[in-house]
Amino acid sequence: MAKDIEKKAKNKAYDASSITVLEGLEPVRKRPGMYIGTTGPDGLHHLIWEIFDNSRDEAMGGYASDIEVALLPDGYVRVVDNGRGIPVGIHPKTKVSALETIMTTLHAGGKFGGEDSGYKVSGGLHGVGASVVNALSVHTKVTVHKEGDIHMQEYKIGKPLAKVKKIGTTKCTGTIVKFKPDVEIFKEGIDWNLDKVVAHLRQQAYLVKGVRISIRDARGLASVEDEDCFYLRDLKGFEVPSLTFYFEGGLKSLVAFHNRHQEPAHKNIFYIDREQDKVMVEVAFQYVDDITPRITAFANNTYNSEGGTHITGFKTALTRSLNIYGRNANILKEKEENFTGDDVLEGITAVVSVKLPEVQFEGQTKAKLGSVEAQGAVATVFGEALAAFLEENPDDARAIINKVLLALKARKAAKAAKDSVLRKGALEGMTLPGKLADCQTKSAEEGELFIVEGDSAGGTAKMGRDRRIQAILPLRGKILNVERARLDKMLASEQVRNLVVALGTAIGDVFDLSKLRYHKIIIATDADVDGAHIRTLILTLFFRHFRAIIDGGFIYIAQPPLYKITKGKSVAYAYSDVEKEAALKEMGVAPTEIAVLGEGDDVAPEQEEEAAVTKKATKANIQRYKGLGEMNASELWETTMDPARRVLKQVSVGDAEAADRIFDILMGTDVSARKSFIQSNAKYANLDV
Repeated sequence: MAKDIEKKAKNKAYDASSITVLEGLEPVRKRPGMYIGTTGPDGLHHLIWEIFDNSRDEAMGGYASDIEVALLPDGYVRVVDNGRGIPVGIHPKTKVSALETIMTTLHAGGKFGGEDSGYKVSGGLHGVGASVVNALSVHTKVTVHKEGDIHMQEYKIGKPLAKVKKIGTTKCTGTIVKFKPDVEIFKEGIDWNLDKVVAHLRQQAYLVKGVRISIRDARGLASVEDEDCFYLRDLKGFEVPSLTFYFEGGLKSLVAFHNRHQEPAHKNIFYIDREQDKVMVEVAFQYVDDITPRITAFANNTYNSEGGTHITGFKTALTRSLNIYGRNANILKEKEENFTGDDVLEGITAVVSVKLPEVQFEGQTKAKLGSVEAQGAVATVFGEALAAFLEENPDDARAIINKVLLALKARKAAKAAKDSVLRKGALEGMTLPGKLADCQTKSAEEGELFIVEGDSAGGTAKMGRDRRIQAILPLRGKILNVERARLDKMLASEQVRNLVVALGTAIGDVFDLSKLRYHKIIIATDADVDGAHIRTLILTLFFRHFRAIIDGGFIYIAQPPLYKITKGKSVAYAYSDVEKEAALKEMGVAPTEIAVLGEGDDVAPEQEEEAAVTKKATKANIQRYKGLGEMNASELWETTMDPARRVLKQVSVGDAEAADRIFDILMGTDVSARKSFIQSNAKYANLDV
């Protein structure tokens, strides 16, 4: 592979004349969100992605085989590749080094000049990325190994500290970028999430076949010496081991990874990698014993969370091909209707990746591909390859068609069940469930729905609430686990049906977020194992069938206090042990002097007298709450329901793919995977048993 890289490098010059300049860098620090989306944790990690993307694009062009990302002490990150090295010659337009031009000028890079630039395909306009990262970092250092020499330049908040200078000679080629983000921009702190970095780079390794991507976490070291060569496994000061990803199977390997906790519906994973009209199309899929579709989309290795034209082409070809095969094989009978798009997507795990010279995204965040040519290329390449796959693998084909046929029949049954529920709701006056104590306001913006565990807590909540804005819906016991349940089975459950009717949005293909009756939906369960299980079941329902309500920021989890502390006429509520200690200190009661009993605590008889004496001496009482039902109406209002004093946690999905996987493990049928997950994460659990 090294020889191929060397040959390509000789065939295509990549020098100062390859760099195109569009505009200046000034706006970045004023409006960083325009360039990295947010200045929170996602934006912080986006800095790594931008620098990594430049190295990855070198690999996509066949010029690099190794990339390493290292988390260093004091908040620094270092990204290294063995590509051609950023050009360091004088740029004909800017009259300064091409390296300085790239690092200090917005829209300057080797990705803008089309076929005359240094790249045939790139993951977007990443000349933007290097300069943006530089502008948002307090210190950046770039070291280039190129044509036998080592050049280096350092920057402070995007400004060069000195001119590019030669610092030595080398036998290597490549670029080393080391940067430290500015805490004035990232006010939440420079806290790198290793799991997030690993997940992103693992995904990229699947997308660029045959490239070795390594991650090192050296934050625990006192210091790391600067490098003199890109071969990082030999670097001084790097005693920490690396995690390396290298996949020859491409997207086929990625689908297998996604399905590792699933039961495949057929043996062979479909895979195609072919070019059509200058668009490189790579598709892999496999059906599993599930009802949720999982489709991941990439354009030039950039993740498209909202899909785009390539996904439209994929869905069109999938539906058409399976209908044609089903008819020709006489599995889909003459009287039966055709498969719909929803039918063929049920239970599929698919990854669609396209690479094209001129990529167009809808919006700055690249969430949706807009390039029209991608749709036709994917539809043609995938459609032809799928038809051949079905003919050459009859066992897989029959399993796939039977899986989709089951989805078609289930869709009809679910539609009948849904229509029945909606018809009853509209014609028989069952507009709201009887257990719902609704609020007086008709304004969804004001309205709050408390979903509480059990009739006891529900009764207390109804007495303690603000009737004007707060509605109460008690759920009896544990609701249905909807992870593997179809719509007809879900709507047969009274608890689920009551919740669906109370929300007002309907469900399935007639879901309408604008009809949501409450803009705060608050899940209030006990602080014990059963309460946590019920909360997870409710969240599973929302994640699988009301995802838009979560994305809209309407779901909250109530945080009832763990302790009620009284001393004389002073009353305090504590939501954690730390808060309890702080409240005791504020009341003038030393924690070492406390030996009081909360409800439900067990104490040996010989300790009772000592506890009573201590309790009398301190005149303090600590009540330990086990559930919402232990509070009276006024306590529940004061601690959990009063908008002025309560503590709520808003539910959001930062990483949909990771969330999907966790719900699969926790609520699915793979017992061994669930056991492994619990064992691995038990140390993080805060259980009150």
